Formats: sequence, C-alpha cells, structure tokens
Amino acid sequence: MPKIRPSSDLRNHYNEISEFCHKTQEPVFITKNGKDDLVIISNESYDKMMKNIFTYNDEL
Repeated sequence: MPKIRPSSDLRNHYNEISEFCHKTQEPVFITKNGKDDLVIISNESYDKMMKNIFTYNDEL
C-alpha cells in the first residue's frame, strides 16, 4: 500500500520519511494542496532503478 503524506510532513517529519524510505525501500508520495506532487525514494532505490533502466535499454 503506498505511503502518502502531505508536503508539510517534509518539513515536520523529514527524519521519519527518510527512515521509512531507507528501511522499506518503498517510495513516499507527497501531496500539495491534496494533489500528487512528488515521489521520495532513497538514493539506494534510485540507483537500483536507474541500473535496471540502463540494463533494460542495453538489452533492446
């Protein structure tokens, strides 16, 4: 189930969001005025995602 948080949580609960992303390797979806705005992922998840994209492109 996706983790959805308001943009104010970036300021008020940054450490909690960071810990969640690192611990679970899951993204956190950030909303602004009730609408989708950002997706936060750990650097490790980002690197893994980019590696998968490049590997896939190399196979084409």
